[in-house]
Amino acid sequence: MMIKFNILKIVVGMLCFYASADHALSQSTDPADSPNFIIIFVDDMGYGDLGTFGHPTIRTPNLDQMASEGQKWTQFYVGASVCTPSRAALLTGRLPVRNGMCSDKSRVLFPNSVHGLPTHEITIAEQLKQVGYATACVGKWHLGHHPQYLPTNQGFDSYFGIPYSNDMDYVGEKRYWEMADTLPAEYYNVPLLRDTTVVERPVNQHTLIKRYTEETVKKIREHKDENFFIYLAHNLPHIPLFVSDAFRNRSARGLYGDVIEEIDYGVGQILATLKQEGIAEETIVVFTSDNGPWLSYRTHGGSAGLLRAGKGMTWEGGMRVPTIFWSPGRIDPGIITGLGSTMDLFTTCSTMAGVSVPEDRVMDGVDLTPVLYRQEYSKRNQVFYYRGTELCAVRLGDFKAHFVTQGAYGMFGPREEHDPPLLFNLNHDPSEKYNVADQHPEVLEKIRLLVEEHEANLVRGEDQLAERK
Repeated sequence: MMIKFNILKIVVGMLCFYASADHALSQSTDPADSPNFIIIFVDDMGYGDLGTFGHPTIRTPNLDQMASEGQKWTQFYVGASVCTPSRAALLTGRLPVRNGMCSDKSRVLFPNSVHGLPTHEITIAEQLKQVGYATACVGKWHLGHHPQYLPTNQGFDSYFGIPYSNDMDYVGEKRYWEMADTLPAEYYNVPLLRDTTVVERPVNQHTLIKRYTEETVKKIREHKDENFFIYLAHNLPHIPLFVSDAFRNRSARGLYGDVIEEIDYGVGQILATLKQEGIAEETIVVFTSDNGPWLSYRTHGGSAGLLRAGKGMTWEGGMRVPTIFWSPGRIDPGIITGLGSTMDLFTTCSTMAGVSVPEDRVMDGVDLTPVLYRQEYSKRNQVFYYRGTELCAVRLGDFKAHFVTQGAYGMFGPREEHDPPLLFNLNHDPSEKYNVADQHPEVLEKIRLLVEEHEANLVRGEDQLAERK
């Protein structure tokens, strides 16, 4: 009798487990349960710049709490180590080499650039609008400043922000480091746009973080009764660094720390608004950075922590970024050590919203829903590290092979080609100090075959960055 009872308990337990799993999966596929999405994309923040990722003096209580309530991803990557291609990768779910949003002649778009993100590319905003989402873009765009390339022609209902980097349109007389902390904002004649209209020029950069936060809060309240997607892309902590008076000289880390702490405060306001409006459990918030820290700007640049190098390079410090997912009651809290990429956001948002991923083009994202909802291991097993249009490194599982290494912004040395490639076990050696190529020829062979397959099926997009007037 006892044996039968135990068997019955096991059967009931299994049925409950599968019912729970089916319910969790239905959260990602049932349009009636589709969550809202807020992606917060900061500029040039390093892997080691948040308290929860190990910084000793920058205080980020809101992001730390966001990580403790949600998921902290320790091996999350961007699609490129500089602004424009990284943003294109996030919004389209595709490697920039596929859509021409990278170049060996001009690494990013400039105010005199001719082109932008091709309109035949599909953005996350365009995906979600297919199933009725309200969409808003706030902050830095940097995917084309001409009207046909602006957010309002790329799936967003509204736009409020600077169309490119905040260090462009320079009209000052002195170099950055000659004035640094006392640099006038007027030295940068960058425009602030409302949709396609310039509403302020030069923009007062001291209030940028505050105004971007306020705009995001406004959009949350405006669309709280419907599904929405908000893409908040802060221009900072990209140089030049500016903060509002309330945060000046607050951080032990100096001006850079002031900027991070104001961004953290803004994140706190956004999360508080979601809770106040009763939609925190209906909203997934993602916080990450577009690439690693701009190390050549010394204390005005961030830190990659234990990772090697920074912005502009294909070492880990250039392309592995701090990442947090948050949605209380929906996302299963924990520390995720599996691989993820900003390109996965396109696929994941599509799946959760119940809209089909495009089948007429190669997509480079994987669906992270099982990891977010049930902490299953990530299906991502590879990362391609491009510098411009050149494939410089590949990660496969634990191992990363470097075919080409090259410094950037006068740091980390000249270009070097490696035959055999350098090989690092990133789980053992995240700082990429110890080359183990001679110990793992079988791994190099697997990576060689992966590269052959990748390049055999690669159709390169026409260069959208090189042409400037």
